[in-house]
Amino acid sequence: MSDSGKSAKRSSFSGSIGYVMAAAGSAVGLGNIWRFPYLAAKYGGGAFLLVYIILVVTFGYTLMLSETALGRKARKSAVGTFKAYGGDNGASRLGGWINAIVPMIIAPYYCVIGGWVFKYLYAYIVGDVKEAAGDSYFGNFITSTSGSMFWFIVFAAFTMVVIFMGVESGIEKVSKFMMPVLVVLAFVIAIYSMTRPDAAEGVKYFLIPNFHHFSWMTVVAALGQMFYSLSLAMGILYTYGSYMKDDVNIEHAGNQVQIFDSLVAILAGLMIIPAVFAYSGGTAKNLSAGPSLMFITLPKVFADMGGSRIVGAAFFVLVLFAALTSSISLAETCTSTFQDELKISRNKAAWLTVVVIFVLGSLSSLGYSALSNVTIIGMQMLDFFDFASNSVLMPIAAFATCLLVVRKVGLDKFSDIVKETSPFRREKMYRVFVKYIAPVFLMVILLSSILSAFGIFSL
Repeated sequence: MSDSGKSAKRSSFSGSIGYVMAAAGSAVGLGNIWRFPYLAAKYGGGAFLLVYIILVVTFGYTLMLSETALGRKARKSAVGTFKAYGGDNGASRLGGWINAIVPMIIAPYYCVIGGWVFKYLYAYIVGDVKEAAGDSYFGNFITSTSGSMFWFIVFAAFTMVVIFMGVESGIEKVSKFMMPVLVVLAFVIAIYSMTRPDAAEGVKYFLIPNFHHFSWMTVVAALGQMFYSLSLAMGILYTYGSYMKDDVNIEHAGNQVQIFDSLVAILAGLMIIPAVFAYSGGTAKNLSAGPSLMFITLPKVFADMGGSRIVGAAFFVLVLFAALTSSISLAETCTSTFQDELKISRNKAAWLTVVVIFVLGSLSSLGYSALSNVTIIGMQMLDFFDFASNSVLMPIAAFATCLLVVRKVGLDKFSDIVKETSPFRREKMYRVFVKYIAPVFLMVILLSSILSAFGIFSL
């Protein structure tokens, strides 16, 4: 591809640190803080952790490098990158738009869940801590039309303010502040959790692999979590790659993001699993509580702790920062796509993103209250949007990226792109994964997720 496809006026990060903080902020989100710990607890503890790390440095590395390198070279978001390398035909457009549509689906319901986090933080700062730990508190909140909508709008407004501020002045500056604070809070809460009475069993369960707990579902669950955690197949890394300066070592920057992301996931496990062991017992029910772990189980744990208001508030500040940095990346990807493909100004594109988030987010928010009787294949609105994006579209989007690299760009040309700034130390592994292993695994994720949704196969 010639350089003529590049936009001279395109926004950019200030340098390597700006990209790493922004990309790490995108990767470190709700998936790390609550999804990773409950999946680790459910699918084998230390065995899950080991499998996850192996997948991150192989499979995750492959897809992350593919999206970032092509996005930087094309200086376009996902749709433009696919057209630049695959030509302006139906297949290339489809591959690009699938990558672009994913964040348009995720960003709205992510803002709804972010609103829930805001609500709990508010409760721990000025509300009744014991009430927040009550059995019916969470259910009463999400089924309240006005309450759920209000906090969804508050969170979405915080997200979009940063988008309107721009790439370097908004996204980069916010990420540089939030990410270090997030890591410090995670360390403090993890140490507090691990030093509680009876927490040692939880630490042992999470960190020491016990292959009696290993199963094929350990691999499938870890693979799905890796996608969610590293912001793969969401168009984000194409977009953030397009903002990366030409002299940044792309391989080194990607490795830093993976280390940062994995560190926070491990800290989240050390925050949550030992606390559940210490205060609720390491039972299968408590360890596999799923999404309710953050909003129902953990408030009960905090209520039994000394200084529950401080610990709970610190935890939900951490979660809020993680949620905001991820929602910002999702909204920015939508804005970039609209700007590139509709040929409109950044501000107009951002306002269009506001409309998408408000309309689809309202459906997700009202799905537990005013629209609770409306379901799609037996799922509430938010659950359906989550299923459609994460379980169906993301594996297809990643598969399209593999095809783009192998069939359109070519492995030799892709290697040349990476080697413009990086030594490409894992080139041999990359070639094997992008051509053979990744496509097979992606189809396994897709088929198992669809079969599970229809009750044919249990995840």
